[in-house]
Amino acid sequence: MERLHWVQHRCRQLLTTDSERGWYSTPNGLPTKSSQDAHSSPQRVSGKRRRVFARNGPHQQEYEAVSKGYKGNGIRTTKYSLLTFIPMNLFQQFHRAANLYFLFLALLNWVPVVEAFQKEITMIPLLVVLTVIAIKDALEDYRRYLSDKKVNNNVVQVFCGKQKAYIDKCWKDVRVGDFIRLSCNEIIPADMLLLYSSDPRGVCYIETANLDGETNLKQRQVVLDLPFQGGEITLENFHSRIECENPNNDLSRFRGYMEHPNGVRVGLHNSNLLLRSCTIRNTETVVGIVVYAGHETKAMMNNSGPRYKRSQLEKRLNTDVLWCVLLLIIMCLTGAVGHGLWVKNLKDPIFETDTETSPALAGFYVFWTMIIVLQVLIPISLYVSIEIVKLGQIYFIHNDLALYNEQLDSRIQCRALNITEDLGQIQYLFSDKTGTLTENKMVFRRCSIYGVEYPHKENAQRLEVYEAEENEAAGRSVTLKSGCSRKSLSCRSLSCNRSSVSLHTLTAESEEEDRLSNHIQSRTSAFCSRVAREVVPDPELVRKLSWLCSPAQPLSDGSSGTPCSLELTYITDFFLALAICNSVVVSSPSQPRHVVPEARTPLKSLEEIKLMFQRFSFSPFSALSTPQIRGSPRSFTSRLFSRGKTGSFTFSTPPNSTTDGSETGQENNLESSNLRRKLDLSSREDGGGAGQTEREDGIDDARIDPDGFGQKVEDLSKEDDCESDTDDELLYEAESPDEAALVHAAQAYRCTLRGRSPESLLVDLPGIGSLAVQLLHILPFDSNRKRMSVVVRHPLSGQLVVYTKGADSVIMDLTETSKGAEQAQEIYSHVREQTQEHLDSYAREGLRTLCIAKKVLEEEEYEVWLKRHLLAESSIENREELLMDSAERLETNLTLLGTTGILDRLQEEVPETIEALQRAGIKVWVLTGDKKETAINIAYACKLLRPDDELLTVSCGSKDACAVLLQELKLEVQRGGDRLMEPSAVESRSESSLSSPADFILVIDGCTLEWALQEELKSDFLELSCRCKAVICCRSTPLQKSQVVRLVRDQLGAMTLAVGDGANDVSMIQVADVGIGISGQEGMQAVMSSDFAISRFKHLSKLLLVHGRWCYSRLANMILYFFYKNVMYVNLLFWYQFFCGFSGGLMSNSWVLILFNLLFTSVPPIIYGVLDRDIPADTLMELPELYRAAQTSKIYVPSMFWINILDAFYQSLVCFFVPYFALAGSDVGDLSFGSPINASALLIILLHQVIESHTLTWIHVLVLAFSAASYFGFVLLFSLFCVTCSPPTNPLGVETLQMSQPLFYIICTLTTVMALLPRLLVRALHDTLNPATALKTAQMDKVDSERYCKRMRRWNQNHSRVNRLPVSADNPGLEPSTDTVVS
Repeated sequence: MERLHWVQHRCRQLLTTDSERGWYSTPNGLPTKSSQDAHSSPQRVSGKRRRVFARNGPHQQEYEAVSKGYKGNGIRTTKYSLLTFIPMNLFQQFHRAANLYFLFLALLNWVPVVEAFQKEITMIPLLVVLTVIAIKDALEDYRRYLSDKKVNNNVVQVFCGKQKAYIDKCWKDVRVGDFIRLSCNEIIPADMLLLYSSDPRGVCYIETANLDGETNLKQRQVVLDLPFQGGEITLENFHSRIECENPNNDLSRFRGYMEHPNGVRVGLHNSNLLLRSCTIRNTETVVGIVVYAGHETKAMMNNSGPRYKRSQLEKRLNTDVLWCVLLLIIMCLTGAVGHGLWVKNLKDPIFETDTETSPALAGFYVFWTMIIVLQVLIPISLYVSIEIVKLGQIYFIHNDLALYNEQLDSRIQCRALNITEDLGQIQYLFSDKTGTLTENKMVFRRCSIYGVEYPHKENAQRLEVYEAEENEAAGRSVTLKSGCSRKSLSCRSLSCNRSSVSLHTLTAESEEEDRLSNHIQSRTSAFCSRVAREVVPDPELVRKLSWLCSPAQPLSDGSSGTPCSLELTYITDFFLALAICNSVVVSSPSQPRHVVPEARTPLKSLEEIKLMFQRFSFSPFSALSTPQIRGSPRSFTSRLFSRGKTGSFTFSTPPNSTTDGSETGQENNLESSNLRRKLDLSSREDGGGAGQTEREDGIDDARIDPDGFGQKVEDLSKEDDCESDTDDELLYEAESPDEAALVHAAQAYRCTLRGRSPESLLVDLPGIGSLAVQLLHILPFDSNRKRMSVVVRHPLSGQLVVYTKGADSVIMDLTETSKGAEQAQEIYSHVREQTQEHLDSYAREGLRTLCIAKKVLEEEEYEVWLKRHLLAESSIENREELLMDSAERLETNLTLLGTTGILDRLQEEVPETIEALQRAGIKVWVLTGDKKETAINIAYACKLLRPDDELLTVSCGSKDACAVLLQELKLEVQRGGDRLMEPSAVESRSESSLSSPADFILVIDGCTLEWALQEELKSDFLELSCRCKAVICCRSTPLQKSQVVRLVRDQLGAMTLAVGDGANDVSMIQVADVGIGISGQEGMQAVMSSDFAISRFKHLSKLLLVHGRWCYSRLANMILYFFYKNVMYVNLLFWYQFFCGFSGGLMSNSWVLILFNLLFTSVPPIIYGVLDRDIPADTLMELPELYRAAQTSKIYVPSMFWINILDAFYQSLVCFFVPYFALAGSDVGDLSFGSPINASALLIILLHQVIESHTLTWIHVLVLAFSAASYFGFVLLFSLFCVTCSPPTNPLGVETLQMSQPLFYIICTLTTVMALLPRLLVRALHDTLNPATALKTAQMDKVDSERYCKRMRRWNQNHSRVNRLPVSADNPGLEPSTDTVVS
């Protein structure tokens, strides 16, 4: 309480003395009752703050005045209402240039002098397109409406001032200033300040999975200095007012203050704010006051809706549409000039003409008439067809079982609906490492303490056993499934109707995303898989820890095989730091609220501890009297946990505890009882390997056990078994898998974190028992400091200790320099050198490294720092910067304790995926924040690097050095590229390697990358990178990741794809042409910012190589086909103008003209764009080179566009002039002449698609038959029953007469064959000259048949030798029966 009063006092002093800090501060010092009127006047800067009063409080006038401008809590994500749907939808649709163009043509046809055909007919294409899109928009908006209705009608308890009680209200009826009461598992309806918690410490736990996908619990604190704090809440007495910042979308920041009636102001920060859509966990009741509601909440302000990106194909399409517009203008100008010349040269006409209009004006009129007649040249239905095709493609991607994750019950999410074709054109892939290439399921692997390396060989064997078990269970190489206990916290297991609602306050996504969100919430968030929890201790480290419990054995200087007192101090401090230097929340089924349990009676009395201190001798280091050494290894806190009585590892267990121990622990401790080694600092200079050998050599010596050490470890084994059940009941809610892995590692060595509160920690220590450690401060981890620290005061020694863990690149620089006695300098230098060697060794093995350090504070030093820190905590503006500066002041002159190596295994099939992507011609870059050695090791493991590749490391200390090194490496790559292409080198290289410029791998660190990305050097860096097979950027920041992606995208014009799983990958995901988020262990921030969301990295191969290639080829061919058929049909009308005086006349009725492209030939291209497959999926997966071949021979390029246009011109000439010459000299009319032309055009266009299609299914046949039948059925019915449907022409009986004559069918057959024959010949010639794809497909079929034959032979061998040669692990040459059984 004294510290709390000190904080209050300093806050008041701050508000009094620092009046010029910002709009939250008081203009005239500390507020008093007499100055409250001045405070209520708007003297501060307007537009920067929001005032909140209690809705049922005494300030009713103020509430009414300020609440008018605040939004209600009802949300609306729909675009339209019943009244606004038609006008708003039309307004949005007419933003498209094509729709405006056709609206202009429809209106133009109403002008009499340029009228081409009936006015109503010209409206049909536009009306059909607008109607189809309007129906689609209406269905989407109705789905949003249902989702909004479901959310708005959720019920919550709101305080009613009239009834003086809480009543049920819908979320939509909640207003700013309302008091809301929530229970466990309820979802928070609005952003509100936490005023009361049933937890006596004023703490509330929330889960933010609905907001950011993170399932770990986060702690929120009740606002300080409330009148009812610590007791029952009486809302009638709440007379305070709140002033805070205006609504914004920053989820991690909230600033403001609460002013009490006595004038005292209390700062408000993010820890006091409960955000909408989060869920209350492990807290029975909370009460808060709403400050932001509805669309002003941070959750809703972060709802940016579905992402929209323009694909490269769409950009190319717009260019070609402009070419079509130019072609249309040329045709219309030709008609206008031709008509003018025809009118001018017309003499003595035998038919009635307008002789009063001048030729120039007549030509002008005909220009606009031709625009109307030839309007089909601009494909209005193409845009609608593209949208339908993309929806169909997304449907098949979404339902691909190969992209389904059974473990998570999740499938791929397509969040950007308009860039599916870009998946088939990727050239550069930028990937994060942790959680993207790896599992992000951290497992404690090994550690180094006091410069001594502990390899934990049994732990490594355990991981291999787990992996083998998982592989056997799954039948393939898969990730370790979470074996975390499914024991739910009792508060979470409560049945709550409201908690079952999947909240959709962020986006109105599909029900599939609802299920994914619910599944994420149902999973454990503690990162407590079985493999992470069951850490096997290192026998040597267990042996040393056992000396803590052996009073009969004196500690030595380490030269006689026993650990020295200083080393034991390091070891105990190391594991204590692992246990308490974190933000882990502890719970168990019996303690669901995460409170600190009442400490059990320590196993030693205070008198025993006092005697233990007296026996604990530091005589070999009595000369270490400098403050640095005295403050660390000889600290009173460390000595507290050093010695004790035999058997003091025994903990008191509940009566119902069982004594069954784990087999792993028994085996480990049995081995520990046979271990004894000689400890000598000088023997450790060769690193962990030498130590490991000595431990192995000392096994025989351990059988001679004069001191009874073996018996002690056996006793420890039994006691460990007795407590294993109790420890297993603990549930750790960690913010990251690293934290959970370290806490479980400390637990394996009996240093167990059992409880946490804001002020204290309950820790079990070996030889001591349960101790309540006073927690003074937590300096949380941030990406700038790259470390976290805790400041604790030991309850018995009273010393102030800072424990710090963080990245080795930071901690090693913050450790103290060697000063004082010569022996101390030698020891500390040795510890630093050995630890650095172990760090490098861990990194080479691909382990994630963290350094552990400590610092003992003097009381005076702490008081000085505390004053500055309290100023930073109570500051309202610049609080984050001040807190960071305060933390950096404390984290200096640290004593290095040791380091940890944590294993983060590769995801399944990552090497195969990267190899396939490289074979497909995609350059893979890895952008990671890990150190260089770790990144290189992972690159080797995932086959990004191969043993014969040459590494180019760029690590410089200055910008000038970076420039010189880049130039040198460019020359080296050039020389190396020439060398690699020599015949001797070519023979040893694969086809995929030959295709790359050179097999060089560039590795660059974050500091050097900062210089390389500057304007002067980025061109050299980019040139060097392009000549390398792959690039690895280590120690890179999120900003640098996005800068690298932007550099490649903009400078090279390449198609880029970025994939990541965490919040630090969001920037590069958004910058890339295609962003892919992985729903992993780090929440859903990357998924929410991505275009596509997958659950495993291996899904990229199927997504890109198969679906990407299919989507691109389908859509590109469909667009080319659309242009072809429109140009082909329009040209028929154009050729007819040469025979009708360019008057805009038609040889068919206007209904057929309009419906030809709109109905009769519109459906087949859509089916073609959705279902066509040029190469089967299995072939594309086996031969990734086909992806690169599709890129090099692009389908949709200008040359292909013009080839199709020329082909359309040729086919139109054939289709027009064959009937013309066949019917020349006859007495047929215009409509009779147009009948075989239209029929031939239909057959040519449909059969053209059959030729271009690679797949022909019953669906294709059905659609083609339907198109032909619909045309002939329409024209026949039109000819039979329509007399005045198409004035001034009369189509009655025309089609029936033509179709009854054999000449009609002869003309159609001859025209169709002549028009399509060149296309068939060119296709056959192309396949003959470029047989690569066809041959590879055939080769693939041959490979499949060979595999089938091999399986048959193996099957026959197995059955013929089944009695004497069984399939087992002893016969590796044989495959399991699952691969050999043939049905």
